[in-house]
Amino acid sequence: MQIQITTRRGSLGPDQQAYLSEKAGKLQKYFERLMAIEVEVDHQKHDWQVEIFVSAEHKHDFIARESAPTPEAAMDQCLHKLETQLRRYKEKVQGHKNAMPHGGTSPARPDLPEPPESH
Repeated sequence: MQIQITTRRGSLGPDQQAYLSEKAGKLQKYFERLMAIEVEVDHQKHDWQVEIFVSAEHKHDFIARESAPTPEAAMDQCLHKLETQLRRYKEKVQGHKNAMPHGGTSPARPDLPEPPESH
């Protein structure tokens, strides 16, 4: 998986870049099939804006944007949003595979004998 961090207006120190990269890498524990993560950091007057673009296989993209007084705080808020998006998507994908056929009942199995009727 590829992680790219870019800054617009302002700069990040090596510790801040390492923090953002480490946190972005943790997204993979919520959904293993991530292809790339792009983190854009922008310093605007008194706030830092962090925007994260996550690309997963099969052309699914996830985006989160947050502002906070520090880039680390904005990153943490973005990650929370993305964790929720990834968790919901994963549940949707896994739920789709295990869904019951139309009608909501399990299909009859011809290899099992019919239960005896009770009167």
